[in-house]
Amino acid sequence: MKKTISAFAVTALSTACLFAADATAVRKAPELAFTIPGEGQKLLSQYRGKVVALEFIFTTCPHCQAASKVMTKFQEEFGARGLQVIDVAVNENADLLVENFAKDFQVNFPVGWTPKEQMVAFMGFSSARFVVPQLVLIDRKGMIHYQTPALEDENWDKLMKEDAIREHIEELLSENNSASRHASGSTRIASAKKPS
Repeated sequence: MKKTISAFAVTALSTACLFAADATAVRKAPELAFTIPGEGQKLLSQYRGKVVALEFIFTTCPHCQAASKVMTKFQEEFGARGLQVIDVAVNENADLLVENFAKDFQVNFPVGWTPKEQMVAFMGFSSARFVVPQLVLIDRKGMIHYQTPALEDENWDKLMKEDAIREHIEELLSENNSASRHASGSTRIASAKKPS
């Protein structure tokens, strides 16, 4: 019986370790200040009560430009249900480029800028190496549920697929799901390995 319990304990511990490696506890979104041309400084906390899809971009990055087009579709589709997409540029001269970026790519959501160091602190990773776009999905209470990894890999690619993003947004917009997840207190940030 001891061997059975030990084997069960080892299996359970191994499974828990694998899950922990793929996901971390849902965490409160740190405050983030960013500037929107013509509107001035905004704070992320001003959007509490909405599901926020926060995307850190370089205005000159083709992948970011394509991602912003997808996010424009999501804003159109889910805005009335409480989604707020926000792009925040962190590249050099972003303060001079974001206004034209928003016009050129016809985005229907706020596009601002902030220093790269603020993005790195918000995301919680090193500024030495990271890829853009970086996507963070935040629930109505200001809790981060989904975040792309710092570096591009198969997990990053899976999380950045349009279908996966849509699934995560729909999940956060669902009132019943949100209420039951918060009541259980056991929610986790979804890993990029979550099936799409």
